[in-house]
Amino acid sequence: MASENQSSVSQFLLLGLPIPPGQKGVFFTLFLGMYLTTVLGNLLIILLIRLDSRLHTPMYFFLSHLAFTDICFSSVTVPKMLMDMHAKYKSIPYAGCISQMYFFIFFTDLDSFLITSMAYDRYVAICHPLQYTIIMREELCVLLVAVSWILSCASSLSHTLLLTQLFFCANMITHFFCDLGAILKLSCSDIFLNELVMFTVGVVVITLPFICILVSYGYIGATILRVPSTKGICKALSTCGSHLSVVCLYYGAIFGQYLFPTVSNFIDKDIIVAFMYTVVTPMLNPFIYSFRNKDMKKALGKLFSKGTFFS
Repeated sequence: MASENQSSVSQFLLLGLPIPPGQKGVFFTLFLGMYLTTVLGNLLIILLIRLDSRLHTPMYFFLSHLAFTDICFSSVTVPKMLMDMHAKYKSIPYAGCISQMYFFIFFTDLDSFLITSMAYDRYVAICHPLQYTIIMREELCVLLVAVSWILSCASSLSHTLLLTQLFFCANMITHFFCDLGAILKLSCSDIFLNELVMFTVGVVVITLPFICILVSYGYIGATILRVPSTKGICKALSTCGSHLSVVCLYYGAIFGQYLFPTVSNFIDKDIIVAFMYTVVTPMLNPFIYSFRNKDMKKALGKLFSKGTFFS
């Protein structure tokens, strides 16, 4: 074994979703519909923000990047999953598996940073409305997005480089995509450093942003409770409630899946949790972040009624 290297594993086999053979057609149609909804919904968000000048604000700037990230996030895993549902031999090349894992981690982390940037934007808008245009200037928004991309790239690259140094005793991945935790279970090498980096980086790119979001919304909650307008309070609470519900769904799954990868042996549970944040959450984001928003509804109505966005 010492004379061989990790590339001697030419391919991995994906176990896939635990779906009974007789129900694969139904689930394939369902998952394909969810994926198309994710792609088309998020593309519509990008189109509306791009063409409607009223949506050229920091909040929608972050939202457009989040929509693009969600499209890429789902596209990393779902097309391969759909193909494997009708394939007898569910294999993926070694290089393809490593690439899928890299981009999956990259867009997972990017989602986390963008959601945090949106929370900060809402904090400034509600808690410091008079200084909003000064604080949330274009340079700061671009900087936040750029830093998000750089940190996400560094995170995924660190995991990928460490993984390529490992030897593997088996090639059967008990998942529907090349999940880092599932791949590490196949290694013959010592994975202590991999798990240490997984935990450490997870704290930096997942836990700290989550804490920042909670702190931001804590200040938002304290601010809106001091507003005498009942209508304003209800509107703010509704917006925060929708955002926080997605935050809880997204980060709850991430915490259980990656920060504590060796705690649970319930493989099916891990697969279901991973499916929730790779397929369901990106599909719901267009509805939660946009289509319940008054400005987005106006832009959407203008698109279908007049076909023009310039006045």
